[in-house]
Amino acid sequence: MLWRIAARPTGRKLTAEDFTRVDDPATEPLGENGVRVRTLLLSCDPAQKGWMENAGGYAAPTEVGDVMPAFGIAQVIESSAPGFKAGDFVEGSIGWRHEGVLPPRLIERIEASPETLPLHLGALGGTGLTAYFGMLKVGRPFPGDTVVVTGAAGAVGSVAGQIAKIGGCRVIGIAGGPDKCRWLTDELGFDAAIDYREGDVGRQLKELAPGGIDVLWDNVGGEILDKLLARIAMHARVVICGGIARYEQPGRPAGPSNYFNIVFKRATMGGFITSDYETEYATARARLAGWVKEGRLIHREDMAEGLENAPETLMRLYRGDNVGKLVLKVADPV
Repeated sequence: MLWRIAARPTGRKLTAEDFTRVDDPATEPLGENGVRVRTLLLSCDPAQKGWMENAGGYAAPTEVGDVMPAFGIAQVIESSAPGFKAGDFVEGSIGWRHEGVLPPRLIERIEASPETLPLHLGALGGTGLTAYFGMLKVGRPFPGDTVVVTGAAGAVGSVAGQIAKIGGCRVIGIAGGPDKCRWLTDELGFDAAIDYREGDVGRQLKELAPGGIDVLWDNVGGEILDKLLARIAMHARVVICGGIARYEQPGRPAGPSNYFNIVFKRATMGGFITSDYETEYATARARLAGWVKEGRLIHREDMAEGLENAPETLMRLYRGDNVGKLVLKVADPV
């Protein structure tokens, strides 16, 4: 089975009709320098909707009819490419399919046990690398800083906040619902959490961070970002990681009305793409793995099962139903 893109969901919610299921696809020939893989795990990421829309321009363009793109982990069935052999675990651009032939440039071998494979999509994978580089390279937190993270109970936000805590900061998470907020404070060690569904975020933040925000990590955009820009401290650093509030908006969202506070507070606002730091991946993964081993970095995988459930699982992400890293299990390793 595989899933293909059936439409471009620009400016609206994803629906099941945006995907076409193919139950019996033709077997692809291995060819020269090919790697046939069997999909084990698929990552669910906010960027996937943007890939369907060809938004941003930083990822390879897609066409209606293409296999739905997704980062994932697979096991090699057979290979005609040097460096890959049957049984190897690989990660990379796998796509929504049970089985397929991929060029080596889209995947890389990983050393992992079956039990640790999900970590390579979460804290040790793209999620962890995004949080690591965004926080340390763009946010540049100092011990004692007040750090605020929106979308804090999601995959990236939960890791970004913990990295700030490891760096000696006071961390406040913003999430939706009391269960997520309790998870942030009780298990991840955040100093406080704000439920954006209960009361005014700006007012709550004024009480929790009277001195303002030194580092603002934003995964959401929209109204919440605007309210938080009004609360930044002198020389604050604003990290723009995501904008889930805009993913279902038609057209371009209006700019935040409080943007000029960047000038008043002599602050900086920066975006980033994780691949900009590819030469530092090994160092980052080693540090992240060390923090996980020491128990300083808690990870949580929200695991769904079955490739047939891929569209509904991805739609869960945009509804904010997940806690931690949302992963779709397709098969067990052999």
